[in-house]
Amino acid sequence: MIQDIAPHQYDNAYKPEAPDRKSVALYYEEGKCLADLSQDEIRFPTFAEMEKIKPEIYEEYTYLFSIDHQKYYLITDLNPELLSNYNMENTEIFRHEAPRYRAFAGITGYQLYRWYQSRRFCGKCGSRTRMDKKERMLYCEKCGSMEYPKICPAVIIAVTDGDRILMSKYAGRVYKKYALLAGFVEIGETVEETVRREVMEEVGLKVKNIRYYKSQPWSFSDTLLMGFYCELDGGDKITLDQEELALAEWFDRRDIPEVASHESLTNEMMMKFKREGSV
Repeated sequence: MIQDIAPHQYDNAYKPEAPDRKSVALYYEEGKCLADLSQDEIRFPTFAEMEKIKPEIYEEYTYLFSIDHQKYYLITDLNPELLSNYNMENTEIFRHEAPRYRAFAGITGYQLYRWYQSRRFCGKCGSRTRMDKKERMLYCEKCGSMEYPKICPAVIIAVTDGDRILMSKYAGRVYKKYALLAGFVEIGETVEETVRREVMEEVGLKVKNIRYYKSQPWSFSDTLLMGFYCELDGGDKITLDQEELALAEWFDRRDIPEVASHESLTNEMMMKFKREGSV
């Protein structure tokens, strides 16, 4: 999956240290990231490259994380056209471009960029927020309100019935391939209750024997995904929620379309059932 970058090591501890010339500078504009793909792999600018067009870069930065002890920083207020070797690329490239550890860095940085952009002012009193020096937190000096990075819990649901699995396609989205049922956890419910509710809402089916599989950070939507397998409980007639899904249908596991990409929890769960059957 996208976060599986071994042998590279990701360290998200908040260490707001000053960058050096080898540090990576991540620059974003809505939906795009400054990157070089000309050598068939992702490359981000270093501070050594950036200092030529933005001398004050060592004074205006936000620490993000490190990978293999190389530090990554968020920078703003840049004219990207001044770096001729780099282009503003759609962040969707991080779904498939290599090397995977840089793709993971790029999309994780974008999640933090969106959070910093949307929390510049206090949601309680409207005052300007400030960065904390000890942890990744924004606080309001006026009213004391504190904001931490936004993470939305959600479930991925593989509904099975013997050698069959329920697969669906989203309605009104760019992504047109088969997927599993999914939904966000609501206030006051457990993730197991979310599984039951989402299956009933989207396809009108009951499920039982809910088993947790594994989780995945999914920075494209600020989400922490939790994967579950469960079994059909009762009739298999689908009542489709057409606002959420374009279609939903049962597949024999041997007929599940082969997935070449390995970035998502959804794909891993589908392929695991295809190859192993009951999980």
